[in-house]
Amino acid sequence: MEKVRNLLSWGALKAATSDWLLEVWIIFWTLVKIMVPILLIVRVIELLGWIELVGEMIEPVMSLVGLPGETGLVWVANMFGNIYAGMAVFYQLGLAGELTIAQVSVLGTLMLLAHSLPIEVMVARATGVSVWFTLLLRIGGALVLGVLLHFVYSSFNLLQTPAPLLWQPEIASTTWLDWLNTQAQTLVAALLIIASLTLLIRVLRFIGVEKVIHWMLSPILRALGIGIKAANIMIVGLTLGLSFGGGLLIKEARSGRIEAKDIFLTMAFLSLCHSLIEDTLLILLLGADVVAALWVRLAFTLVVIILLARFANYLSEPKQRWFYRVPR
Repeated sequence: MEKVRNLLSWGALKAATSDWLLEVWIIFWTLVKIMVPILLIVRVIELLGWIELVGEMIEPVMSLVGLPGETGLVWVANMFGNIYAGMAVFYQLGLAGELTIAQVSVLGTLMLLAHSLPIEVMVARATGVSVWFTLLLRIGGALVLGVLLHFVYSSFNLLQTPAPLLWQPEIASTTWLDWLNTQAQTLVAALLIIASLTLLIRVLRFIGVEKVIHWMLSPILRALGIGIKAANIMIVGLTLGLSFGGGLLIKEARSGRIEAKDIFLTMAFLSLCHSLIEDTLLILLLGADVVAALWVRLAFTLVVIILLARFANYLSEPKQRWFYRVPR
């Protein structure tokens, strides 16, 4: 009770508010310094037509996962932009209703594991994880899981009916003004989310719920070879993802409270499986199967991280730096 009275005093409340606002600004500015340059670069690449060129180049790769060549453009737009960009191209190409549930599920899996790479790879880099490893893990992991799903679907003749048309979006304008408006809305949303989440974390820490959450996550993290101190990073990534939650993830990684190996394994997990609610729902709108979009993706991620943790144990310190380092 004394703790509550002290907190509610005007001086303490003012100090706590100032400390919270400073934390919000530091986290938000860290994210802005990553997002804004990358967004501008991707916009220029898009206007130059390079995304379409790369999409045409990877058309042969799509046959490995049982998809028509034009879906390569969907995946490339998804990798350079985000899932929304990939969805827009999906509908622009008239693929809705043309693919089977199995094919949409495979495409959706590729989109879930490898999207928003310019921003999310740089977020991972800011936490200490190497760029080449993150790219290899996300693109390579997406292709491996896509091949496995295609093999299962085709071998057992599963989900071969046409995918349902659950949603038909309006084609967005591509003018600079509309683009700037969209990015401004994204940054404002990121600021509000960061403010809300940091406030929630402070409240949970004050009332002791944060410790309960850590206790509940400890068996899972222990099985993955990850320390319990990485629980906050895991929660942020699973709920908000790497783009919106990037600032918080970087702050936690740079706090010095978490070992570099735990950050590495946590970020590897979140690279393959994050934003479980929003991203999964978006892919389901394309007509994908929820088992592949959520449960198979989660199971695949768990297996990869368990193997990766065993591999990391055998790395000498010089070789560890190839994969991760202590963030600054």
